[in-house]
Formats: sequence, C-alpha cells, structure tokens
Amino acid sequence: MYGQNISLPSLDNLFSSESDRQDAKLEKVQNLRLSELFSFKDHPFQIRDDEEMQKMVDSIKDHGVLTPAIVRPRPEGGYELVSGHRRHRGCTLAGLDTMPCIVREMDDDTAVILMVDSNCQREHILPSEKAKAYKMMLEALQRKRGRPSLENSGQVGPNYKGVRSNQLLADDVGESVKQIQRYIRLTDLIPDLLDMVDEGQLKLTPAVELSSLAPHEQEEVLEYLQYMECTPSLSQAQKLKTASKNAPLTPESIEKIMSAKTPSVSAREPQIRLSVSKIEQYFPKGYTIEQMEQYIIRLLENYERSRSREGR
Repeated sequence: MYGQNISLPSLDNLFSSESDRQDAKLEKVQNLRLSELFSFKDHPFQIRDDEEMQKMVDSIKDHGVLTPAIVRPRPEGGYELVSGHRRHRGCTLAGLDTMPCIVREMDDDTAVILMVDSNCQREHILPSEKAKAYKMMLEALQRKRGRPSLENSGQVGPNYKGVRSNQLLADDVGESVKQIQRYIRLTDLIPDLLDMVDEGQLKLTPAVELSSLAPHEQEEVLEYLQYMECTPSLSQAQKLKTASKNAPLTPESIEKIMSAKTPSVSAREPQIRLSVSKIEQYFPKGYTIEQMEQYIIRLLENYERSRSREGR
C-alpha cells in the first residue's frame, strides 16, 4: 500500500540536536524542595485525588519516586514543573519535603511540547484536557517549525521532511488528524458545555457542532438543555449550527429545532402514503400534517370501537 513504509520523525529528533541528547544523558538528578516547584503555566491536566493518586502515594511511601520530574528554572526563582505534576502531588500527600528532579534549560515551546507529550501517556484523560493540551502543543509545534513560505503554505518546514504539524502531533499522541481537530474545536465551547462533555452528558460530535455557535448562542442552548433536561443529537446540533449561519439563534428557534421529532420507521414496516392535497379539504384550515394524522387515527379508533359494539 502506498505510503506504508513512511516513518514520521519523533518529536525528540525534530526539536533536539545530537548534542542536546548527549547532554541529557549526563543530566544529574537533584532532590529539590517541593516548595520550590511550581505548576506549569496554563497546565491543562487536572490533578485529581482519586484512587490512582492514592496508589501513587502508597508507592512513593514504599519505594520513593522512581522517575524524576523534569523542571526548568524560573526567572523569578524556583523551578517550573514540566513533567511530574502528579508525582509532586503524590509527594505532598505522602508527607515528603523533597522530590528527585532533572533541571533542564528549555524555551517555552519546547517545554509545552514535553509537558503535553509526557501527560498524554496517562490512562484517563478528560476531553477538555485533550482539547486544551492538543491546542497548546499544535501551536507550539507550529511556532517551532516557523511560518511557511508562499511556496510552502501547508505549515511544512524546510527541515522536517514534509510532515505537517498536525500530522506530527497525531502520530505522537496516537489520534487521527481529524480527531485532534475535533478536540481542539472543543476549546471554543463555553465552560458549562465543556463540563457536560467531560461528564459524558454531551457527546463529542454534537459538541463540536455547537462549538461553532457564538458564546451568547451557546448560553441560550445551554439554558434550554438545562430546562428541558436533554441533550442534542448530532442532527439537531448540525441544524442549530446551520440556523445560526442564517440568523442569530433565539430561544424560539432553538426550541423549534430541539422539539422537532424525527420520524423513525422500520425499513420492513409497510407505509400508507396519502397526498395532503387530497385530504386537506376534510380538515379545518391551518391543520398541520401531524394534526391530520392524529385526527385520522382517532377516526379509525372510533370506527373500530363501533364495529366491536355491533359484533356483540
């Protein structure tokens, strides 16, 4: 199959020189005070005191920290955690004062790439965490690679073997490019809708469609969802997005789209088709198709009851 032998360069190979990698082998592990270690700026991953954290605390008490954290010096003093936020929390809960760290000088973009790359190996990651982390990492990759020239407009740097930033990210984190794009779109959701995605109340694909709405429209949709205790299907979310392109969404337009019922008829179930033009003369003016259908069913039910009485 075409392209099956293509191998993408690793992030380490792209953004570190041979001398950097040799230096890394010589880096010394230092025991730094927990009070000197500060969280990474805009760290997108939550640190939860859950069952997994308790297992880490127990392991630290029994065996210590087996893998050193990676930190970088801060201009204002102390060190910024790049990799090791959960280990830092585990050491705190275990009652330790210090933890082993590797101090490494690195620029902001390299730090972002390493921070996201190390955390994406975690087993349980919320959609909101992926959304923010993937966006941070993609932007960092693009800055590291530089802006493309007019002849090279696909964000492909001259020294990176023609690999796009989003493909490089996808290969590194094990997601498809389209899936990464979907997650990044979630960063345009208002916080309450994003929380619904994390809690499993709102599915990913409808949420991606809702992310195209203006914030005030999302607020209107959220208010409807909370009041009706419902969530939109993909089809409904797509209709909300389409309607928003034509005119700002209002409570009335949202209700109209969300309350419309999609007919579902079994493929094996025979259907009787009646032309509206043939039967509308028998109904009051302004009757909808649904009202006509309900009226016909009531007539048939009354007819069946009358037949039953006559047969007694």
